[in-house]
This record gives sequence, C-alpha cells and structure tokens, in this order.
Amino acid sequence: MTEFRVGAGFDAHALAEGVPLVLGGVRIDHARGLVGHSDGDVLAHALTDALLGAAGLEDIGALFPSGDPALEGADSLELLRRAWERVRADGWQLANADVILIGEEPRLAPYREAMRERLAGALGVDASLIAVRATTTDGLGFTGRGEGLAAQGVALLCRSSTR
Repeated sequence: MTEFRVGAGFDAHALAEGVPLVLGGVRIDHARGLVGHSDGDVLAHALTDALLGAAGLEDIGALFPSGDPALEGADSLELLRRAWERVRADGWQLANADVILIGEEPRLAPYREAMRERLAGALGVDASLIAVRATTTDGLGFTGRGEGLAAQGVALLCRSSTR
C-alpha cells in the first residue's frame, strides 16, 4: 500500500534596494531584492514548508530560526536540502511539487527552467517533478504595490507502507 500526503507552504518578504534578488536559487538581475535573515528566497522557503508540512514535521522557522546568527545570509537552497534530508529520513519520496511566485515583477519566464533545475537539484529529483509558476495580484496588496513578493508551495509526498 502507498501512503500519500500533501503539504502547503507560504512565505513573503519585503523588497529593498541594495539587496540581491534570489528566487528558486537563481540570482535575478533586478533593482531590488528580498530582505530576510537568509537570502530571502520565497520560492525555496514556501517549498521547504510544503515538504515539511506534508511529512508532519516542524516548519522552516523551527528548524532554521531567524534568530540564529549562523544562518544570517544563508543559501535557501541549502536549507531546503537540509529539510529534505529530514523528510527523506522518514521514508518519503516526492511525487511532485508546485511553487507559485506572487508579485507584479520580475517576470519569471526567462528564469523558470533554471529555477526548476536548482530546486530539483537541492532535492536530488528530476526537474519534471517541480513546477515553477507566477501570478500577479493586479495591483492589489503589498505585492501589487511592489513592496514585496510572496510565494505558495504545494508538495505531494508518497511512501510505501507495510500496514
């Protein structure tokens, strides 16, 4: 028998000048970047929380607290990789994952494939299991005003059960 579990994740960070923009592990040429204790990669953070949630584990903030000085400026793909190791240790495999950037800009089309490859690489899975998409809020809210970016992630995990 195969057991399946779904997890959802969400993250949001403010945009600021003088900060590099990293999304899905890819550095994007943009005037502003995401402010965070780590590199602020909302796509990687949302995916991390989706994976952890599906496995019934603690969230990203519990595993990697923002008050930990050792994590200042951390590469979010490395945090994703470390969280995935915990999920895998419980016998879970990734069926698929979907991450969605919410914001008016930047446009993801030129970077989408590289993001899929980087996220999949951190998980050690084929890029075909990861979808990276984007949407706007038609000018509404903090993302619509260009004050920040948000992301949602969904992950489906599976494992063989001997029950």
